[in-house]
Amino acid sequence: MTRTILDIHILQTVPPSNLNRDDTGTPKSAVFGGVRRARVSSQAWKRATRRAFQDLLPPTELGVRTKKVAAALAERIVARDTALEPVAVQLATQVLTAATGSAIKDPLRKSKAASGEESPEAPESSYLMFLSSRQLDALAELAMMEDDAEDPTPEALAKYLKDKENKARARQAVDSQHSVDIALFGRMVADSADLNVDAATQVAHALSVHKSDIESDYYTAVDDRSREDESGAGMIGTIDFNSATLYRYAAVDVDRLRRNLGDGLRDNESPTTPVEKAVGAFLEAFITSLPTGKINTFGNHTLPSAVLVKVRDRWPVSFVGAFEEPVPKTSAGGYLRQSCRRLAEFVPELERQYGITDPEQSWVFRVGEETSALGELGTEVSLATLVNEVSEAVGRRLGRGA
Repeated sequence: MTRTILDIHILQTVPPSNLNRDDTGTPKSAVFGGVRRARVSSQAWKRATRRAFQDLLPPTELGVRTKKVAAALAERIVARDTALEPVAVQLATQVLTAATGSAIKDPLRKSKAASGEESPEAPESSYLMFLSSRQLDALAELAMMEDDAEDPTPEALAKYLKDKENKARARQAVDSQHSVDIALFGRMVADSADLNVDAATQVAHALSVHKSDIESDYYTAVDDRSREDESGAGMIGTIDFNSATLYRYAAVDVDRLRRNLGDGLRDNESPTTPVEKAVGAFLEAFITSLPTGKINTFGNHTLPSAVLVKVRDRWPVSFVGAFEEPVPKTSAGGYLRQSCRRLAEFVPELERQYGITDPEQSWVFRVGEETSALGELGTEVSLATLVNEVSEAVGRRLGRGA
């Protein structure tokens, strides 16, 4: 069976920064090819990608991942009927428990009201729960018991949800109409494995193509009210950082993405439209996003220098092997030019040996003369054209298999 796999390869240079730190505050790293490399975890870049979706997709296409899911659902219940505000959290808790099998309990901490008095916070799940906007809406409608004659009180809802058909509706509400981010990144429901969603996307840890050392910055802060005869700093400290040319990689199983999203999710659209939009949004978000660790300290706002995108029909393929031997600096300094040359040599040979060459399904988006070696690896495009053409190519492939 022919598959549709989307491979995304990125070279991005980042100046002194601390994008993703460990528990000691040190930038994360890893040994690869026998030397220490700068590393940015896949979790950090997936989080950045999800945040970028907020500028690319409407809220109805996205989900929320939170322990405070009862409060999120209660807000939607109140939006439908303000008279239910006193019992909205109870209604939300009952529906969520019926739908997911998860215990929604009062947290140990308490919040302070405007008066200064402590009050208990809304019940929470014991783990982060990932629900789409449409799923929350469906649960809110269920909590209203619109097909029942009784008013939606906690007692009436408890009786309502004991009915097997109503409980099944609750579970169906969280097992359909998945948002784009749930479909891409997956979901785990600890208490109901049948509600899990297998991720359609795999994101690799970003690695520097060269050996990377960690440096420390010693900084001071001066007290604005210090007198001239008061010497010394008001505060001193150190922060670790590194700089790197990173190789980033992600793969999207487009077939699984289509199954997760479902066909015909929206009215008056082609069955492939939802997955085309999701692919386009992920492509742009993954390329342009950046983890925000210590961003105010370093202001390391960079965009990729080169992007190579391929649509495959067998399996995903990372090109990180091109950098197993660390890239040396050029005579003028820098790693980008030599990194592009490495890829330009490595990619055709690997694809030829494995018989996976398809130049018509390969695109290159690049910036600067240093990246010119990559021009032979695919059709050269701008970012906007890349997003449009890849989305359309995915739609054509899925259409042929429909």
